[in-house]
Amino acid sequence: MSRLFGTDGVRGVAGSELTIQLATQLGQAGASVLTRETAHKPTIIVGCDTRVSGGMLSNALMAGICSVGANAVFIGVAPTPAVAYLTRLYKADAGVVISASHNPAEFNGIKFFNREGYKLSDELEDEIENLITANMMGVTMPIGDQVGKISYRFDAIEDYIAFATKSVPVDLKGMKIVADCAEGASYVTSVEALKRLGAEVVAIHVQPNGININNKCGSTHTEELCKRVVEEGAQLGLAFDGDADRLLAVDEKGTLVDGDQLMAICGIHMKNRGRLKKDTIVGTVMSNLGFSIMGKENGIHIERTVVGDRYVLECMKAKGYNLGGEQSGHIIFLDENTTGDGLLSALHLLQVMVESKKPLSELASVMEVLPQALVNAHVPNSIKHKFMEYRAIAQAIEDLEKKFSGEGRVLIRPSGTEPLVRVMIEGKNQDEIEKEARKLADLISDVMG
Repeated sequence: MSRLFGTDGVRGVAGSELTIQLATQLGQAGASVLTRETAHKPTIIVGCDTRVSGGMLSNALMAGICSVGANAVFIGVAPTPAVAYLTRLYKADAGVVISASHNPAEFNGIKFFNREGYKLSDELEDEIENLITANMMGVTMPIGDQVGKISYRFDAIEDYIAFATKSVPVDLKGMKIVADCAEGASYVTSVEALKRLGAEVVAIHVQPNGININNKCGSTHTEELCKRVVEEGAQLGLAFDGDADRLLAVDEKGTLVDGDQLMAICGIHMKNRGRLKKDTIVGTVMSNLGFSIMGKENGIHIERTVVGDRYVLECMKAKGYNLGGEQSGHIIFLDENTTGDGLLSALHLLQVMVESKKPLSELASVMEVLPQALVNAHVPNSIKHKFMEYRAIAQAIEDLEKKFSGEGRVLIRPSGTEPLVRVMIEGKNQDEIEKEARKLADLISDVMG
């Protein structure tokens, strides 16, 4: 059986893969593992994004939490970084987010934070999974007044908005911003924060109905935002994903600015002001080669980890860095929050624009994005980690690596959250690398069924 937890919690199609039974078990096991050292009756913060299945899964999860004697505080629709921050602010024993991030509406997920607002280590996730596999053996199910209670704090996002605007108090008067909230969790928080700081906000995709989250909008579909920024004559556009832990931007000319570029812009600004710890930014193996070149040109060391913002964070904590993230827009400003935070990322970017008095297109030019092709091969989820066990696939990958040796690179990896194997090739010619990436992805899909 494959591991229950992926790179960002437990994720699957709500109702068939991520069932109410599994959500209840995760509530029981998660509460048991994360609160076992508390001498008091523990409390767990729970938030969700705007998916129609969020209420169903939240209630099942909280039932599990309460069944092992812990209390649950439901804060309703809230960004993932808000749950991480509020867990710390309210001195809760853990936090849980019901969200499938950038995935389509039929998916959902459950991810945990410890009392310090950090995502769990692989070891803690394994403990939770082992308890579920063992049918909660050894866990006491209390009765009577020892059963946990559920309370509600739907005003909690106000504390998060206040935190974000206080953390980066940039004056946005005179700035016009188009914000695409992906019909997701940031449809209130991001818009309100930008307005409170003085910006004129054109808010799009802020009418969630439970099934339109990430649907041709947000950070995974920026085409509309690119057009809208130009039409509105805005200084920039901001694209959040469904749970608002990632951000991509669009410059005043309608050109996309990805996570690597955003980290480059903010990292150089921080370094010049003595705020970039150890003059280092943490990226991943997916970061563009141009990111490394930018680092060399600006005296910034680029550290790379495996894909997953949790691994970026582990590296940052272990080595004392304060900026890191992914090309996809998960950016961690560790001085302020403990996870990727789309709103904080936006405010830091805006701060650079205001203080430098430069348009985003000029700031983004500090890094040349080298041609890169990323194609997904659809494969059964249970075998996606075994692609190198197929001789035809292994040989094709070896041939590609030889072809691009010295002029680019080839990276093949299973998705941590979806039934996909991702094929990424960097090289000098966009048409060539896209052709080769699609050819290999088709082969992987055909061979693995």
